[in-house]
This record gives sequence, C-alpha cells and structure tokens, in this order.
Amino acid sequence: MTQKDVLFNGRWLKLCCRGQWEFAERTNPGGAVLVIAVTPEDKVLFVEQWRAAIDARAIEMPAGLIGDDPGSHDEPAIEAARRELLEETGYSCGHIDYYITGPTSAGMSNETITFVRAWNLVREHAGGGVEGEDIVIHEVPRAAAARWLCRKAAEGYSIDPKVFAGLYLLEHGEVLFKPDSI
Repeated sequence: MTQKDVLFNGRWLKLCCRGQWEFAERTNPGGAVLVIAVTPEDKVLFVEQWRAAIDARAIEMPAGLIGDDPGSHDEPAIEAARRELLEETGYSCGHIDYYITGPTSAGMSNETITFVRAWNLVREHAGGGVEGEDIVIHEVPRAAAARWLCRKAAEGYSIDPKVFAGLYLLEHGEVLFKPDSI
C-alpha cells in the first residue's frame, strides 16, 4: 500500500490522496446507520431534507452518523439507529435487527453504512430532526413505496439510491450475523 497524504482536515471529513487517487475519509469512527422503519399501519418512513453537497432536497430513509454527538465516539450502531429514528421521525422502536454494513461509495470514501430494521414503532413526537435540519417525514404505504419514490424523482427530488436497497431488505432481508461492534 502506498503512502496516504492528508490534503485537508475538516470537522467530519478529511480529504486524502494515495498516489494520484483522491478520496475522503470520515473523521467519526463509526460511519453511518440507515434505519428501515415501518409503522404499525404498514407505512414505510422516508425523510426529506436539504442536502448542501448536492444543492437539492433529497428523499432518504432515516439515517445519520454514528458517534457524532460529543463524547459518543464509541456509540454502537444500534443506539445511533434508535437516536436517529427518534430525532428525525419522532418514532421510537421496541427492537432493531442488523442486516449489513458496507461502503457507501468505495471509490470515493472510506465511509461505511449499517442497514438496520426497526420494529414495534411508537410515535413519541412530531420529529423533524435537530435544530437546523428541517426534516419532512413521509409515511408511504409499503406497497406503493417504489412508485412513490419514482414519482418524487420525476418531480425533481433527489432520491438516495440506498432507499431501494432498504426496500429490498424490507422484503427479502435476513438478520445476518451480529458483529460485536454494533
């Protein structure tokens, strides 16, 4: 392996170079978590929010960084999933199953994302995220979710492709081994 040079250090990202290849590294040790959540009425939860990196509103599943709160660098992915689900959607959950962890963009970043499924949802508050996030929650009937996402894309929204992986896991996912680190 060739030497890695750090070109820039930011709060959440480092820009690095190895040979002629530039890439980003996450500065938080846990990566990210994506929560596949379905209400008791069989509606899939999606969140809509402004994303500065793409200069557009994006539709995603509830998600967030693991260990991004001060003093929580050792936060397990399952706890981050509970926290993010509640912050963004206002729902708490009774149980979380682990599906898979993998790179979000292996050619551009070392960031990994853990997919989990939240069960036994209970509405606690309106959601909307933490200050400044301005998250809109969408509850979409499971049977109509893929068509709804395609319609939103036609309306000009940016659709995070990970939502389709989440829908696949919702229908076909199996609880895989549970690593000690989550």
